[in-house]
Amino acid sequence: MDNDTTHWECCWDRDLTSLDDCPNLGAGDEDLLLSRQRRFLEKCCDCDKFKRDLSRFRDSGHPLAPIFSVLHNDYRRQRAQIQALSSFLDTKSLEVRFLHELGSVLQSSVDLEEVLSVALTAITSGKGFGMNRAFLLLADKERHFLRGHLAIGPRSAEEAGQTWHEITSSDLDLQSLSRSFRQNKLNAERDKFHDILNRLVISMDNIHHVVIRSLEEKKPLLVHDAFNNPEVDPELAQLLGVDTFLVLPMLARNRRVGVILADNFITRQPITDDDLRSIETFTFPVAFAIERASLYERLQEEVTKLQDANHRLQEQQELLVKMEKMALVGRITSSIAHSIRNPLMVIGGFARSVLKATPDNDPKRTFIDSIVAEASQMEEVLDEILTYSDALYPIRDFWDVNQLVETVIRDIQEKALTQNYSCHFNPADGLPQAYVDYKQLSYCLRNILLGTIDGLENGALQISTCQEGDRIVIQIDDLNRRLNQEELEALLTPFAETREMGSGLNLALCRNMLEKLDIPFLVVAPPETGVRYSIKLPTRKEEQP
Repeated sequence: MDNDTTHWECCWDRDLTSLDDCPNLGAGDEDLLLSRQRRFLEKCCDCDKFKRDLSRFRDSGHPLAPIFSVLHNDYRRQRAQIQALSSFLDTKSLEVRFLHELGSVLQSSVDLEEVLSVALTAITSGKGFGMNRAFLLLADKERHFLRGHLAIGPRSAEEAGQTWHEITSSDLDLQSLSRSFRQNKLNAERDKFHDILNRLVISMDNIHHVVIRSLEEKKPLLVHDAFNNPEVDPELAQLLGVDTFLVLPMLARNRRVGVILADNFITRQPITDDDLRSIETFTFPVAFAIERASLYERLQEEVTKLQDANHRLQEQQELLVKMEKMALVGRITSSIAHSIRNPLMVIGGFARSVLKATPDNDPKRTFIDSIVAEASQMEEVLDEILTYSDALYPIRDFWDVNQLVETVIRDIQEKALTQNYSCHFNPADGLPQAYVDYKQLSYCLRNILLGTIDGLENGALQISTCQEGDRIVIQIDDLNRRLNQEELEALLTPFAETREMGSGLNLALCRNMLEKLDIPFLVVAPPETGVRYSIKLPTRKEEQP
């Protein structure tokens, strides 16, 4: 082979003095002029001229020609692999730093809104996973349904361009972006996607639904060709308006927390399996953070309820103490008034008789008239004292039970109408009067009725009266509720709560008040009749202590 180097097209065998000597060199490659080895490896191996030189060398028949071609091809292959590996490591390094930053926020926060803001911002941010939109569906407390809770992302290309420009120009980190989103855009985003979120309701029992299937299988899904995919609900594909989207299940200790749906609605950029795997690692800490924040939120609700219950109990205790003091004053006042009234009435009556028999010109008439006037004034004062003591010290008397029940129903009628609740009263005829404290019985009956209809709508109460032996029974039937034995016991226990009836404080107080009046108060919950309240009133004085 001719050893004359003038016939090589590429400059790989020559020393160069300037960047213009090689078309592959540019600004920043000055150091390659001093190292022919580096210039050969970085520039010449990909040069078209060198490839033609190598081809000519191979055609020359030189025994080393095939080896040079093999080495050249293998070098280029290995360099491509190294470059791909370097790019992969750079990506993973960014991903690890991102997940570290994300994990720090999620681990430290117990605010549900903050956790959700961070999670959705991470999915849609260019500094995160870079998806266009994300929809969060959370499981309800009973784990029966997934419901759309929050969404983030643009709804048009114009809005997307403006949003991405703001993010690029602000140059904020993930935590700052999520904080800005929560403070300035959280409610606006929820309102913007209100129509979609309201329709994103999926039953947990629908195991064939692609979203529920992802939860059941505990793995994310990359859905393709959604409009023609038989495994995808057509309504879901139509609602999202995209052909490809991600389904990311969120599970914490095998509890189904929710699902995130993510897509590229604006850019229509393909979603790859690598995207799926990257986001999959992110869903685990998010699920635990959401579960922890939800539990903390419920704990705060329970603490608030306990504080409210304690406050109400203190008010009731103060009221009871006040009532006991007033009752004591009433008893003392009544006792003194009755002790004075009897002799006073004798004095006044005798003075009036003497006054009638005394002539007008009798000088004693003036004194007798003064005694009558003073006695009358004292009687008026005693009447006022007795009236006041009756108000302080509740007393029992005979009352018409049907009239009492009708009065209480009228008092709560306005509340019942606002909740579309009806109260049907079926009074028994010919009932004797009950010997009760009218005020306290009315108070208890009103609290029972209000507690029964509290928080419900479109229901009915059946109220009736009847006589059982020497007792008059007021019976209240609530056919709209179903309680088990545990919930029934909680219903009459102070501070305990039931899912159906709420706090049992008022009913427990009513039971205590009625027991002090020696009035039995029974609550039963047979499955066929709902909840039944029975109040048995005495009709004779001797039945009272």
